[in-house]
Amino acid sequence: MAGDGFELVCEVEPPTRPDLKRVRHQIGVMSPIADAFLIPDNHIGRATVSSVAVANEVQAMGSRGIACLNSRDRNLLGFRRDLLTAAAYGVEQFLFVHGDDPAEGARTSQLTVRTMIEQARGTSYPGCNPFQVGATTRLRPVPRWKAEADFLFVQVSYDLDELLRWRDSVDLDVPVYAGVMVLASAEMAHNLAALPQLSIPDGLIAAVEQDRDAGVDHACELIVKLRDSGAFSGVHLVPVSRYRQVAARLEREL
Repeated sequence: MAGDGFELVCEVEPPTRPDLKRVRHQIGVMSPIADAFLIPDNHIGRATVSSVAVANEVQAMGSRGIACLNSRDRNLLGFRRDLLTAAAYGVEQFLFVHGDDPAEGARTSQLTVRTMIEQARGTSYPGCNPFQVGATTRLRPVPRWKAEADFLFVQVSYDLDELLRWRDSVDLDVPVYAGVMVLASAEMAHNLAALPQLSIPDGLIAAVEQDRDAGVDHACELIVKLRDSGAFSGVHLVPVSRYRQVAARLEREL
């Protein structure tokens, strides 16, 4: 674990089949470095095992689970079901996201991230702790309603200076976690570089083309620099398929 008040929230890949073996393996491998685990919600446009159920599995293995819920796939009744299920399992932390637009362009949701936060804040159950709710932000000014969430996850960046400039530009009183994603392959690097919201240095792409471990090296070095900067409460780490290599290196360096 990172220590010194700096938290490492590791994202796991939720199963698309009714088998929790792989996700349990991810949790087991990363537990020595992780302060908590984030479980995505249908993030690749395919149905996955409920993030609330996987968060419960994380907690059964002795770690803290944060269930991600996207507004794209939910109506109000379905969202209330998720909150009730979470309360029954003792899952208390959520990250609410908009969710990528589906390929066919139709969103069925009645909800937005803002209304999900309002609903969660207005929901309580006897004998249960209040829910803690987080939101995501890009590297731009943060709306007041997001700034009043319990924590914020910042979009993935591969540039320490970019993250530090943004952090200096906003006044936030809640824990803020910088996004760090491992480039697992040259193909992944090129695909991400094509996204308008991401900027990946050409030198990093070239390094990953020459050495597949360069993506792991860069992510781990960035995490250490973010910790040493004192600018963030922690990191939201997306290790993708390289979680074994990332865990082994960070166990030595954090």
